[in-house]
Amino acid sequence: MKPGKVETIKPNKCPKETMNCPKCRHELQVQSEACPQCGIVFEKYLKYHPVQVEQQDDQPPIVTLYEENKVQPLTQFLLHEAQPATLAYFLGRPIILLGLIIWSWQLIGAPIESNAVGNSFLHLINLPFHEAGHIIFRPFGAFITSLGGTLGQLLMPSICMSVLLFKTRDPFGASVALWWVGENFLDIAPYINDARAGQLPLLGGNFGHSAPYGFHDWQYLLTESGLLQYDHALAKTAFVIGSVIMLLSMVWGGLLLVRQHKELANSNFPES
Repeated sequence: MKPGKVETIKPNKCPKETMNCPKCRHELQVQSEACPQCGIVFEKYLKYHPVQVEQQDDQPPIVTLYEENKVQPLTQFLLHEAQPATLAYFLGRPIILLGLIIWSWQLIGAPIESNAVGNSFLHLINLPFHEAGHIIFRPFGAFITSLGGTLGQLLMPSICMSVLLFKTRDPFGASVALWWVGENFLDIAPYINDARAGQLPLLGGNFGHSAPYGFHDWQYLLTESGLLQYDHALAKTAFVIGSVIMLLSMVWGGLLLVRQHKELANSNFPES
């Protein structure tokens, strides 16, 4: 070494082994028996405080989003019944479906002006729900009160369908209730169609053309909304909607009967 010259010693580039104290996590540059920071002796500490090594599970976690048989496709939900299919349970349903098909043919095939639905006994069943709708919706003003009669007719079979489908799990009963929803659209159509003419007899022996303004629901509703000139078009729309709903309900009921017949055939037709 030359005088006056300071020689610099380059540090060792090899990485030093380090460890952390298991108690205070102090980093130690060299291996030692005790921690200079907290003073514990590693051998004694680890004897009573074993280090827990986290192990990774090689298998990926199994995530179950939904329980099997709880969430089903829509078709399975609409065709699955809570009660097992039995012969006694099955026999009356084709008769009901056949009756609905014949009845639908008569109601859908008749023109709106004939008021075939209004002349059937089902109109007498729909009428109390119509009048109850006026009372239920009275707090919402005159316009909604008049509309409440129609809403009452549609809400009651809709509620029945919902209870049968979701509560009691009786899809066939729900399909019949859906048919009733469609029939109520057909029942409403002549009333809408009569808004300008006022020829239909109303409750109490009145007629739309002679009764006080507001007594004829759809005359009032369409006049107040400025749509009176569209009464025939709206009536045809309601009639088409009802017809489509009735047809869909019968298709639904038919699919249920086919499914139940297959179940009974596979189980050798249990009687009960």
